[in-house]
Amino acid sequence: MGGPSPSFLLTPGDRPHAEARLVLAGDWTVARLGALERELAALAAPSAEQVVFDLTGVSRLDSAGAWLAVRLRDEWMSRGKDVRMLTASPEHDLVLARVAHASPGPPPAPTPRLYILEMLDRSGRELTAGVRHTLRQVGFFGLLLKTLGRTLARPARLRLTSAVHHMETTGINAVPIVALLSFLIGTVMVFVGAQQLERFGAQVFAVNLLEIAVFREMGVLLTAIIVAGRSGSAFTAQIGSMKVNQEVDAMRAMGLDPMEMLVLPRCLALLVTLPLLTFLADMMGIVGGGLMCWLYLDISPAEFLERFRALTWPWHFWVGLIKAPFYALVIAVIGCFEGFEVSGSSASVGERTTQSVVESIFWIIVFNAFFASFFSMVGV
Repeated sequence: MGGPSPSFLLTPGDRPHAEARLVLAGDWTVARLGALERELAALAAPSAEQVVFDLTGVSRLDSAGAWLAVRLRDEWMSRGKDVRMLTASPEHDLVLARVAHASPGPPPAPTPRLYILEMLDRSGRELTAGVRHTLRQVGFFGLLLKTLGRTLARPARLRLTSAVHHMETTGINAVPIVALLSFLIGTVMVFVGAQQLERFGAQVFAVNLLEIAVFREMGVLLTAIIVAGRSGSAFTAQIGSMKVNQEVDAMRAMGLDPMEMLVLPRCLALLVTLPLLTFLADMMGIVGGGLMCWLYLDISPAEFLERFRALTWPWHFWVGLIKAPFYALVIAVIGCFEGFEVSGSSASVGERTTQSVVESIFWIIVFNAFFASFFSMVGV
């Protein structure tokens, strides 16, 4: 027959420096504990700083009962209580000692930290991770150059069909959106610029503003951002999906180089299509601006073209076009790199696709600022 059922009674100290006492009684064994574990877990710690676990009334104690007592003791000690155990049996002392030795003990109290230190620590970790990420991208670009050199040495290795396919998807299929947005940007620039120049009676100089802004900056910048959001994200999603489905591993197992099969054709395609799209964006921006000059400034198309030819400096056009291959490399390299960084789930594909677009636009703007400073210093 079993012994008395296990029970406990908490007596809180009713005086300022009195001890609280938790009295345990009965058989604290695995067969008798039952719902007692949940009741102990819900037991609130007393307000007194000194607590005594009185086990003198415990008739039988095994490792399960000892573990409940030790766990509760450790929990209260982690809250700043001074807990000691009182037993009437050396055997119980031995069981408690062995269980306490095997338990992890009370968790350390959290060390208070200043918010500024936490912010600096987090910023440092993010900066370090960003530098490492950028260095991996530079290494990926070096691997691309190595693959390009190997392909130039043996042109038959070039996946021409794949490159032409990506030229279609990144170039021809992007013509409508690039043309429409560039046309609208041209109209907006003339409209806003003419409103400001009207204060000085110089609305006619909106043609100068249009030519410089579209050719040097807005044409190539707008095109690069559109391509980054459209094609760069597609590169990441395509390669990332192949990574999740283990198709990239299958390529390597068959002796095929993913850089040669997946990355190089996409990079070559963008190197061809982005300058062409930039040229299209320049022309559509000028057409949109010319239309707005006709409707808003009463400058006829013939007068607009005559003034445009008289003002146009060829370098403005070439300054914008020179940037296009660099932006193409940025978009293609980052898009493909982030695709290879996908790790095992569809959620990772979405995260890397978003990161690809953000990084591409960031570096496009950084390179744009660099080119603006460089051409300004050389007087172009």
